[in-house]
Amino acid sequence: MPKIKTHRGAAKRFKKTGTGKFKRNHAYMSHILTHKSSKRTKLLRKSAIVDASNHDAVRKMLPY
Repeated sequence: MPKIKTHRGAAKRFKKTGTGKFKRNHAYMSHILTHKSSKRTKLLRKSAIVDASNHDAVRKMLPY
């Protein structure tokens, strides 16, 4: 059996934590930031954990 290839798009977006969860960044932070409140942009800067419903899909894309 050949090795499984890593999904390169997913590799740039997700990082595995020490406990095996996946970190991700929030969307809506690339442009049109003037009408978004400073509280909202501050919260969007922080990373988040991938939800349990999407965990298996991300794990398949990042096997290693």
